Amino acid sequence: MMTSRAAAWHTSSYSGEDNNCIEHALLMGSRQAIRDTKDPARRTTLLFTSTAWQAFVDAQKGR
Repeated sequence: MMTSRAAAWHTSSYSGEDNNCIEHALLMGSRQAIRDTKDPARRTTLLFTSTAWQAFVDAQKGR
């Protein structure tokens, strides 16, 4: 099982120069993970199932 530590993280394309952004990773089993780039010490990670991730994305788009 791949943990969020071993994941291939990438920064959001909507990130600004003020480092006010998130990082995203696709995990095994179609799970998704996000974390705040401003908090390197704690690296709090939110994990989503594929269904919950889609609901989260849709909510952000205002659907």
